[in-house]
Amino acid sequence: MLVRAFELFSYPNSGILAHVKKIKEKPDEVKRVIKVGIKANRYIRQNREGTAQVLRVWLKIDNETAVATYDSIAKAFKPDGSLPESGLRILIDEAKKDNRINRDVSFNEVADLSILLEVQRELGIK
Repeated sequence: MLVRAFELFSYPNSGILAHVKKIKEKPDEVKRVIKVGIKANRYIRQNREGTAQVLRVWLKIDNETAVATYDSIAKAFKPDGSLPESGLRILIDEAKKDNRINRDVSFNEVADLSILLEVQRELGIK
């Protein structure tokens, strides 16, 4: 193996999305989901054997494959739950292309990180 994708660019392999209505009507629920996501990311990065065990059961694979899978994906999960703007830019550009949108779409038009930042502060991350 020469390189892993996450070493070259920050394309998100998973994430949490919420509609503006959900954020406004149930911010505590959104906050809890984000908090659990960050804790899961931390677990994945800090617990190789436990995560490999989950992969073995979930994907119905042998231990060697589970460990190799873990080693190839673990660092792609950010321990603070963030996504660099460059990763979001890739998603925005793909969505623009798929929907034939020609105008510029700013990061702020599609992302509100205020709850993420609040959760990060509560967890002592930032």
